[in-house]
Formats: sequence, C-alpha cells, structure tokens
Amino acid sequence: MVSVGMKDNIKVHIEYCGACDYGGHCLALANAIKKSTTNASVICKKGRQGSFEILLNDKLVYSKLQTMALPDYEEVVNVVLDVSNGGEPRVIKGQQAINCAIS
Repeated sequence: MVSVGMKDNIKVHIEYCGACDYGGHCLALANAIKKSTTNASVICKKGRQGSFEILLNDKLVYSKLQTMALPDYEEVVNVVLDVSNGGEPRVIKGQQAINCAIS
C-alpha cells in the first residue's frame, strides 16, 4: 500500500565487506527496510574490506569505514521511511555496540 505523499523509487545501496561476513547484516537490514517502506529498492553489494556503507538516493548517510561500527538498524529504517514521505536523506548517527576485546 502506498500512502499519499510517498515518493517513488527510494534507492538504498549498501556496500558491505564480504570478508567480514557482513552479508547477513545487509540482508537483515534490507528486509527491515522493505517491511516498513514498500517503495524502497535495496541493493546489497560486496565491496571494500571493513565496509558497511549506506547510500540513500545516492547520498552517503552512513559509513562504517569512518565510524568503525555498524549502524543502528532502527534509525536507518526511520530515515528511509522519512525520505519516502518526502524528507531529505540525513546522516545516520546511531551505532550498534562495538564488540571488541583486547587481551
């Protein structure tokens, strides 16, 4: 169902690190986006090592290469939904906890 005021063809491109096994993260995020925003097209593509880069309508809104953490999926979904309702893409600031132990 498409609501009045929804933009057509919201493009979400996610570049993920295949060596880091982030493909599952990309698919989980893609499913969450598609569930909330039916007019979003999500493409998951293997890319640079350590990457999890999200472009929304060709604008970089999140970069794991810059933050060293995966994004907060709920915030990503909300930003995509806002854009589908006429808003502008905005930078995603929320992050998942970094699980890094140095021994």
